[in-house]
Amino acid sequence: MPKGVNRVLLALVGLVLTALGGSVLAIGLGAPAPSWWLHDGRDDVLLDEAERTRWRGEGWWWPVVLAVLAVLVLLCLWWLLAVVRRRRLAEVMVDTGDGEGATLRGRTLEQALAEEANHLDGVERARVLLGGRRGTPSTRVLLRLEPHVDPGTTLHALTTGPLTHARDSAGVTVLPTEVRLRGVKHRPERVT
Repeated sequence: MPKGVNRVLLALVGLVLTALGGSVLAIGLGAPAPSWWLHDGRDDVLLDEAERTRWRGEGWWWPVVLAVLAVLVLLCLWWLLAVVRRRRLAEVMVDTGDGEGATLRGRTLEQALAEEANHLDGVERARVLLGGRRGTPSTRVLLRLEPHVDPGTTLHALTTGPLTHARDSAGVTVLPTEVRLRGVKHRPERVT
């Protein structure tokens, strides 16, 4: 889930819960009820006997309540999984050729690929994120380029050098990669 959507949802839920909880607390401590409040004063209960038992006799009431609660629980679980889900691949399965397999730590492969990409001509900084599955990894590479560098040349050097070495060392036939190139912005210097 994108960070922006997550933050907006958390802010909205927090605001609603704070408004409701704060108004219940304020009314309970004797403050006047706000204009939008459902009840009149401090001694009024949130749900009286008539409101609690109003729909019990209807056949549709309990299935609707349970369905709404089930949907809310599923939405909350989906949200939790979207927030907690790993964005990085922890390890890569490497075929050793002898019928056995070995595992390569994902961060090690990320660091090796980033280190090799940092040594390319004109690359100021490289960041690598490994994703996908254990047997079929993929990479996302962010390169910050010096102003004098041709992006096409750097991209060709990246694909024929570091990405080819990473693919060969991981023992995979293909290594899908998304590369983002950004130019470094330098502050203008004063010439005297």
